[in-house]
Amino acid sequence: MGAITKQANFLLPEDLLEEFKKTVSKRQQSRVVAEALRKEIKRLKFKEALEESFGAWKDKNHPELKGGAEVFVRAIRKSTRLTHHK
Repeated sequence: MGAITKQANFLLPEDLLEEFKKTVSKRQQSRVVAEALRKEIKRLKFKEALEESFGAWKDKNHPELKGGAEVFVRAIRKSTRLTHHK
């Protein structure tokens, strides 16, 4: 069973609407608009989450990563190899 759909009215720049109608068949127009809108909403939500979480990471809470994640991961891998090969 498909999702419930509702008609929406909104304005688009004339050139965009003309290109849309030339490029997308009438049968596919609603699907294309819905997919584009979902993608843009997801992008906007992600951007908002990044902006809200900016500064949440504190170096004092993660001193092991002060040299960078790559250095930390290499150290873990090295210590794991030494433990397993004794």
